[in-house]
Amino acid sequence: MFRTAFLALPEGNESPHIISKGAYGLMQGPGKTALRERFLRLRQTYPAKLAAADSARIREKLLELAEVRAARSVLLYLSAKGEVDTWPLLDRLPAENRSVLAPRCRPGEPGLMDIHQIRSRADIAPGAFGLMEPRPDTPFCPSAPDVILLPALAFDRRGFRLGFGGGYYDRFLASVDAPVLIIGLAYDFQITDALPVEPWDRPADIVLTPEFSITRHFREDS
Repeated sequence: MFRTAFLALPEGNESPHIISKGAYGLMQGPGKTALRERFLRLRQTYPAKLAAADSARIREKLLELAEVRAARSVLLYLSAKGEVDTWPLLDRLPAENRSVLAPRCRPGEPGLMDIHQIRSRADIAPGAFGLMEPRPDTPFCPSAPDVILLPALAFDRRGFRLGFGGGYYDRFLASVDAPVLIIGLAYDFQITDALPVEPWDRPADIVLTPEFSITRHFREDS
């Protein structure tokens, strides 16, 4: 049996890039479309050198987590368009004998994606929406990974995410019933107090930024 413990960001340690506490109520303020536009604009205008340095720090923090060190399989998102950079993980994890997985949009079925195993960048090719995906001949993975890395336009302090609205990760996460550790990767400016939440939304267990960690962390009862 599992229980969750939630550790919010310390109130006194907010970065000036983080949207101030109370900026958006749970179901008040701008709708999701306006929120997406706001956070996408912030990401698009973030200097590339800062994004690269932040991404390196986030990867360092990720690889320091005991749960990640113990994981035998990790689901990566293949970063694009200013997302926290995960490509160095594709180079590193297979060298450590980890199974690396990545999502592939299911052709002709919007909102659905399958998980494939990849071993190197040679297993990647351009796919849906102009994004890089596993090649169609890579092995399909029917079982849940130990760790899922989650992209987003924004996360709130409870671990809930704002995506692009396609529902791909929402449907995938709803289908995972095995114990997995879900880790969101974000820049500091992508953290806000609260986002609108739908009944089917599943929060990240941990959100890592360069300066902060939000933990909603499951532990086994003794």
